[in-house]
Amino acid sequence: MKKAREDQPIIREQPVTYNEYARLPDDGMRYEVADGVLELMSPAPSPKHQVISNQIQNLLTNSCQSEYIIIASPVDLILSATEVRQPDLVMVHRSRMEIITRRGIEGIPDLVAEILSPHSVKRDKQKKLKAYAAYHIPEYWIVDPANEALEQFILTDGRYELFNLYDREEQVRSDRLPCVSFTMGQIVDAAADLPG
Repeated sequence: MKKAREDQPIIREQPVTYNEYARLPDDGMRYEVADGVLELMSPAPSPKHQVISNQIQNLLTNSCQSEYIIIASPVDLILSATEVRQPDLVMVHRSRMEIITRRGIEGIPDLVAEILSPHSVKRDKQKKLKAYAAYHIPEYWIVDPANEALEQFILTDGRYELFNLYDREEQVRSDRLPCVSFTMGQIVDAAADLPG
């Protein structure tokens, strides 16, 4: 791919594919391929974001690891040749481990979760919500540390419906993932002293 001047967009008639994305030189940045378009995901997540991600992963691992593989970002979720996302957290049932490959997760996981940060709100609440629904991921969580809340979306007739909004003290539960049990208080308290 040719690099454009800083103020000029890259014009490309053909969609970017996973293979082209995988051949990009390591420039220290994180990218996704959204419907064939290469998108920059910077700046890097804040320390607070990373502590929250780690806490969710730890709690899910403690209660769900016998049934699920829990993977935190960075990991490529390869939904198609032209749709490669980097969710903050992914869960795959152990009966479907064949979708976990050397390249990443190549197929539809049981759950994806995104942790909101100031620069990711629109991408997580609009673009990724539509993309994950289009590829039939059954459950999508949007974790909102600033409001100490978790939005739980369930795929219904090909579209996500907000199934529940959990506040700080409510137990997060999932009919699809019965091993899930934690509160947002447990999540955000792990990063309470961090700026962000």
